[in-house]
Amino acid sequence: MKTNAFFLGKGGVGKTTSSAAFALALARSGKRVLVASLDPAHNLGDVLGVKLDGKPVEVEPRLYALEIDLNFWVEQYLKESRDEMATTYSYNLTLNLDSFFDIMKYSPGTEEYAMLWAIEHIRCNLAGDYDIVVYDTPPTALSLRFLAMPAISNMWIAELTKMRERILKKRNTITRINPDSPVASSCVDKDDDKVYGKLGSIKRRLDLLASLFGKESYVAVVLNPDKLSVSEAHRIKEELDRIKIPLSAICLNKRGVSTASWVLDERLATSPMFEFDFLPGGLHKRDDLSHIDTSKLVADFLATI
Repeated sequence: MKTNAFFLGKGGVGKTTSSAAFALALARSGKRVLVASLDPAHNLGDVLGVKLDGKPVEVEPRLYALEIDLNFWVEQYLKESRDEMATTYSYNLTLNLDSFFDIMKYSPGTEEYAMLWAIEHIRCNLAGDYDIVVYDTPPTALSLRFLAMPAISNMWIAELTKMRERILKKRNTITRINPDSPVASSCVDKDDDKVYGKLGSIKRRLDLLASLFGKESYVAVVLNPDKLSVSEAHRIKEELDRIKIPLSAICLNKRGVSTASWVLDERLATSPMFEFDFLPGGLHKRDDLSHIDTSKLVADFLATI
């Protein structure tokens, strides 16, 4: 059952407009909807005509919105990691955690994990108050990295778990042979080992996020009638296939903005396509979003609930 919708695509194709129009249509059809912007360059509040922050704000009856503060979630992720490391290595007073985390803040993967924990927060603490959660995502690169992170991280967790099992097994062997060995004071049982338990906890969190992306979400790619956004949409489709996240729909936005010739990649033609025409007058107020006809897209989504 799909209770989430993600709008992916190249920067500038209209993900925010499409996701906002989609969420507005769902809310006005009677659904209680939360639309969340994950894009660090937030525009969702401008489109909806309200000031947003990290907590849900009522836009109109049944429609709520928020904008994730990525810097806040980076700090939360680092704090959680720091607290866990300080506890695990409390015996090692020489470990310079402050220096380590100053570097980690700018390390590859930190933003992606922070984004995952923000989505996990929405899923666990907010989503229960709504029928549907709609996500306006960052441009392609960051979106694909955080969508792929559960699958990639689980491969690491699986190998680390095997390694920890081997360590515990060797400790157990040494303890049986020599009960007076210093190893005898160490943990030798998986059920009591904090490191093994933590690996299991991380795996459960990642599995829930993988299920959210792959089984509980309607994933739409927004593109424009031009070669660049079509090519990027194809790359998104390839990556989604690789990490086993089904592509639910193609949203052709700004259909009337250009007369240039273009061709939809045949490898994208297996997903249903929904066209949104260009609004010559632009968007000036929230009600203008209702002129973007998302009815067929909404119907296709509701059929998955």
